[in-house]
Amino acid sequence: MRIVEHLIGGGRVSGGTRKKDIFNPSTGEVQAQVELGTPADLDRAVELAKAAQPAWAATNPQKRARIMFEYKRLVESRMDELAELLSSEHGKVVADARGDVQRGLDVIEFACGIPHVLKGEYTQGAGPGIDVYSMRQPLGIGAGITPFNFPAMIPMWMFGVSVAVGNAMIIKPSERDPSVPMRLAELFLEAGAPEGILQVVNGDKEMVDAILDHPDISGVSFVGSSDIAHYVYKRGVENGKRVQAMGGAKNHGIVLPDADLDQVVNDLSGAAFGSAGERCMALPVVVPVGEQTANELREAMLPAIEKLRVGVSNDPDADYGPVVTAEHRTRVENWIKTGVDEGAELVVDGRGFSMQGHEKGFFMGPSLFDHVKPEMQSYKEEIFGPVLQIVRAESFEEALALPSKHQYGNGVAIFTRNGHAAREFAQRVDVGMVGINVPIPVPVAYHSFGGWKRSAFGDHGQHGMEGVRFWTKLKTVTQRWPDGSGVGDENVFVIPTMG
Repeated sequence: MRIVEHLIGGGRVSGGTRKKDIFNPSTGEVQAQVELGTPADLDRAVELAKAAQPAWAATNPQKRARIMFEYKRLVESRMDELAELLSSEHGKVVADARGDVQRGLDVIEFACGIPHVLKGEYTQGAGPGIDVYSMRQPLGIGAGITPFNFPAMIPMWMFGVSVAVGNAMIIKPSERDPSVPMRLAELFLEAGAPEGILQVVNGDKEMVDAILDHPDISGVSFVGSSDIAHYVYKRGVENGKRVQAMGGAKNHGIVLPDADLDQVVNDLSGAAFGSAGERCMALPVVVPVGEQTANELREAMLPAIEKLRVGVSNDPDADYGPVVTAEHRTRVENWIKTGVDEGAELVVDGRGFSMQGHEKGFFMGPSLFDHVKPEMQSYKEEIFGPVLQIVRAESFEEALALPSKHQYGNGVAIFTRNGHAAREFAQRVDVGMVGINVPIPVPVAYHSFGGWKRSAFGDHGQHGMEGVRFWTKLKTVTQRWPDGSGVGDENVFVIPTMG
């Protein structure tokens, strides 16, 4: 049985006596086990990080950038290996797994430009003989607690910027699919990074709590469900840490009557069902405006759903693969039952899907609901599976209000040919990321990712300049150089001004 250990210092080390099974979602079989570390394992990693980080921070940013460039090259050269490994543990198809790795690499590319973004600001002559300048300095040691659904992208979103600005970083991956984060850390060592700058400790809630309580960890980045995100944020902040905690989502797609319906159906097929719906930026709710739009959209979605191919993760023709575990499949099926019990119309039922030769795999067919109402619990909560809900709206204002009033505020999209309506929507909707004829509005790496309301706790988004601000402390210096004459300001007991 393959065992996934920890990466502490310069290589893999064993730690902890407990283990957790890692499944192959396509077969339902246990393919490996991951060691669940203890606070003592975290202490070992932190001590090595403390020893390595000062010299890393003192390394000029251009040299750190060169390591990031080499790291990018190495990850690209291992793309097939990483995608296949990711696919085997998560269940997403290999093409989607490659996208997972690539979107993480986009942030590594941004991090390669770290000398530019760390330049700071300077004002000459802010006062009589006085100059003012600012600098950004690393926090010290950071930690990333990452989810199962993007085991390559999200770790790279977190550590890419953090280590580039001069921090040491400890990643705690999901215990469901930890192998890719381990390989990413090994490749960082291979790229020339010092031991102790990027480490991986595996574990469950015991490890999460150890990270949140550790006095030498200054910043924590988290992605997961909203309840746990709030817990992580609250406990981390109470312990004096800087915390960004990204939570759940219920993203809406607003379809106006003038939208290109063929494009909408194509976009919804991928955004709602791709990766089996296990994305925080999936589009599980579509809001057609007007009865005619709703009826036409429903009729157009049916043949598109029928054409979707569910397959094993290494099937190149599959549109999406299994969900990550049997427990998660049961959770999604229970939400479908809840929707039926609440009175929504289940137009397509994806429960009970079985694949010949892979009957023990964690597969689900696509499901489609219509006539979903805002008061239904199945609408209010995140399902995180291959389920699309149609919520009909009579007007633009009603459609605008749905995502704005929802407890989550991660992403939203509007489909229209009307530029004024799109501009009005983007300006007024109470959601953090907006797509205009873009179904999954994840910003490019040099912008920043982050939702609102219960989708994000903390003041900074991930990657881009928001990531730089999160992983650094701002220091501002006000300086004056006396001319040596001995003549100074007589009002030494008055608060200084720049007048």
